[in-house]
Amino acid sequence: MKKILFTLLLGTLLSQSSVAGSKASVDDVIKSSFTDVTTIDPKQIILTKKQFSQVQSRAKAAVRTKIYRYYDIKSQTERLGYAVLIARKVRGKKATVLYAFDNCGTLKFTEIMAFGEPPEYIPNKTWMGQLQNRDASATLTVGKDIPTISGSTLSARSITEGARVARAIYEIVLK
Repeated sequence: MKKILFTLLLGTLLSQSSVAGSKASVDDVIKSSFTDVTTIDPKQIILTKKQFSQVQSRAKAAVRTKIYRYYDIKSQTERLGYAVLIARKVRGKKATVLYAFDNCGTLKFTEIMAFGEPPEYIPNKTWMGQLQNRDASATLTVGKDIPTISGSTLSARSITEGARVARAIYEIVLK
């Protein structure tokens, strides 16, 4: 039942035209960052209690759900990586961000797919670009290796925490 509710909620978030975010589809975003993509398989995972604990511990961030949508990215001959959708509350509304990893665990890109907060709180492309091509050893912490954004600190924190959760899911469950 939780799986169905989450899927419906996520579908609603991604389809609302009044929500700020990417105008591109998940497939378009992935294909623009990976070469030779032939297949993008959408899948869902439900974390076990042990995985949930491990993800929360490794991410050093609150994890509020055990259900996640991810995408298995393949070429004709090999797996190219994975992308994980993470929905997190920024202030009072959710932001849904797609995080993609190559086979080495490098964070290839982040793309805001839906953003329920006012548009002025959306981090700009320059700031979002700091998350591109970050290797698996990057701590992804606002104020340390990721600068804060004046006026959008909560957005920046939410997006970087989401990146750590997505990386933990990649390392613990998908890799």
